[in-house]
Amino acid sequence: MTDEQNFWDKRYAQNDYLFGVEPNAFLARQATLLKPGWRALAVADGEGRNGVWLAEQGLSVQSVDSSSVAQSKARALAEARGVSLELTLTDLDNWAWPTRAFDLVVAIFIQFAAPPLRAQLFEKMHLALKPGGLLLLEGYRPEQIAYGTGGPSTAENVYAEPMLREAFAALQIEELRAYDAVLHEGTGHDGMSALIDLVARKRG
Repeated sequence: MTDEQNFWDKRYAQNDYLFGVEPNAFLARQATLLKPGWRALAVADGEGRNGVWLAEQGLSVQSVDSSSVAQSKARALAEARGVSLELTLTDLDNWAWPTRAFDLVVAIFIQFAAPPLRAQLFEKMHLALKPGGLLLLEGYRPEQIAYGTGGPSTAENVYAEPMLREAFAALQIEELRAYDAVLHEGTGHDGMSALIDLVARKRG
């Protein structure tokens, strides 16, 4: 077990769901963009709240995470909601990412990744999309460090608009919005938050 896996296993080893069982608010607002039957990839999906919600919308969901504790809870949540997930236990940096395989890639608060790994993940997410596929990404901006209501503790792991525009320049950016809002997502994300949302589509 890697140090990263051990860290997340310990964080998820509680009776309650660390980030709650309801979908991320940004993701839920994109419901009208989704189509039943799509194949979706939920990146670093943790305890499955977002992957399960996508499955409830009629999508076929591959939920990927490095924590076996989290995936056990994701499986239980899916069973309780009457849907199924394809659960993949892996380190994202070592995973053999499929290419041109997904209609949708969802990456919500994957800010455990320092800049070198982040660049790799962003590129692999792009490659994993089918032409015309949709990327939905939400993260924290630098102001989040002062709020202290969740997210990374190091400034290098947060997102800013110029960085995201550069990283995803090969995609058609349909929405890129920075704003503050109150989140209530379990004990992990709770309070005023400095957010940035990206909706982008793979060209072709």
